[in-house]
Amino acid sequence: MPDVNPYKIPANILRISICLAAFSACCLAADVVETTNGARIVGRVTKIHGGVVTISTEYAGEINVKQALVSSITTDHPIAVKVADGTRIIGMVSPNQEGGLRVASPTSSIITPLDKVVECWAAGEEDPDVVALRRKWSYEVGVDVNGTRGTHTQTGEALTYRAKLTGPNDTFLYYANYIRQETDSQVSADQFKAGVDYADNFTPRQSWYARDEGGFDRVNDISFFDVAAAGYGYDFIKEKDQAFTGRAGLSYRYDEYSTANSSALSTAGADFELEYSKTFGKSHLHDRIAFVPAFQDLANYIITHEVSYEIPITKSLWKLSVGMTNNYNSKPVDDVEKLETLYFTRLVLSWGEGQSQH
Repeated sequence: MPDVNPYKIPANILRISICLAAFSACCLAADVVETTNGARIVGRVTKIHGGVVTISTEYAGEINVKQALVSSITTDHPIAVKVADGTRIIGMVSPNQEGGLRVASPTSSIITPLDKVVECWAAGEEDPDVVALRRKWSYEVGVDVNGTRGTHTQTGEALTYRAKLTGPNDTFLYYANYIRQETDSQVSADQFKAGVDYADNFTPRQSWYARDEGGFDRVNDISFFDVAAAGYGYDFIKEKDQAFTGRAGLSYRYDEYSTANSSALSTAGADFELEYSKTFGKSHLHDRIAFVPAFQDLANYIITHEVSYEIPITKSLWKLSVGMTNNYNSKPVDDVEKLETLYFTRLVLSWGEGQSQH
C-alpha cells in the first residue's frame, strides 16, 4: 500500500491543513457581496431589483442590502444582468480592477458601474420586471370561535374569506364573512356580508374605484341590504410599509326589513372612506372607516368601521388577527340599537403569490 504521507507531516498539522483546504473550497464556492462600510456577505446573489441586492445565506436566511451601499459583487455561477442602456448578458460577475463590475460570458463580456446595473436574476428564471408587472392572487380564510362565562354567558363564531388580485396599478378584492353570537342564550349577532372592490390608479396617487357590498343582519331586522358606490380615490401616503387612502363618490343604498310595518329603503347617497395600513416588521395594522349618507334624508346614514392587528404565528401561512368592528345606523327600525360593536380574535390562514401585499 503506498505511503499517503511521504513527507512525514505530523498528523495534527495534516488534519488542520485538510480542514482549512475544505473550508477554503466552501468559501470559494459561494457569491461574495462587499459593502462600502467593509462588511462581507457570503451566500448566493438571487437578484438585484428596485435598488436592492438580495443574498440568500445559510446562516441568516435572506439578506437585503441597498444597492447604493454595495461596493463589489463576485459570483461563482452565471447570472442574468441588465444594465441601464438595455444591455443584457448572462455570465459570471466579478469586480473590475478599474472600478465597477465585469460580467463575462463564454462569448463576450461587459464592464459597467455597479449603479448602472438595473436588475439581475438567476439564469433561466424570469426577468423580475416581468414578474412585477404580473397580477398576483392572494387568499385568506379565517375562523373565530370564542366564549365567556361569568356575569354573562357568551359564545360566538365567525368565518371570513378574502381573495385579492394585485397588479402594478390596480387591485381587485372579493370578501365574505359570517358572524353569529349568543349572549345569555339570546342571539346577539347574526350577520352575513359579501362584497367586491376594484381600484385602478390612473396616476401614481390618484385612482377611481367601484365597490358593492350586500348581505343580511337578522338581529337588526335587515333581511337584505346592498350598498354600491363608485368615485375618486387619492393616496395621501403611499409607501412600501405604510399607506393612507381617501375616497369620495356616489352611492346607492337599499335596505329591506323583516318587520312587517317597515318599508324598504331605496336611495342614492354619497360615499366617503378612509383607509390606513402600516407594517411593523412582520406584523400589520389595518384601519378602515366608511360613511354613507342618504340624499333623501341626510340624517339617515350608516358608518362602518373595522380595525385589526395581524401577528404572524408561523413563517408564512398562519397569523393571528385581533380587532373590532363597529356598525352604526342613525335610523334603525323599531327598538334596534344604533351602534353594534363586535370584538374578534381570529386565526387566519393565508397563501398565494401576493400574500405579502396588503
